[in-house]
Amino acid sequence: MLPAYRDGDWLFVSWIGNSAALERVARALVGKVVVVEREERPGIFLVKRAKKFESAKFWVEGDAAESTDSRTWGWISPEEIVGVVLFKIPRLSKNRKTSG
Repeated sequence: MLPAYRDGDWLFVSWIGNSAALERVARALVGKVVVVEREERPGIFLVKRAKKFESAKFWVEGDAAESTDSRTWGWISPEEIVGVVLFKIPRLSKNRKTSG
């Protein structure tokens, strides 16, 4: 998700308990950054931007053109969206020292 998120950034996520809760707010997620767990890759969490919601399915894309996302997979089910990114804390630069 470069340039919005970099390796080492801390993301604060609101985890979605079930797909019924997601379906109630699905359209509001368009444009938001979500956490995706693909059915065929359980335990692997991907950060993508929800671009569209149609026919009870989501189209998600990474910000980078070479991202693996709906441009490869096609539409994904609501069950595969497991969270919404609320905000991030950027990683500290290697050149930046902490106080103390």
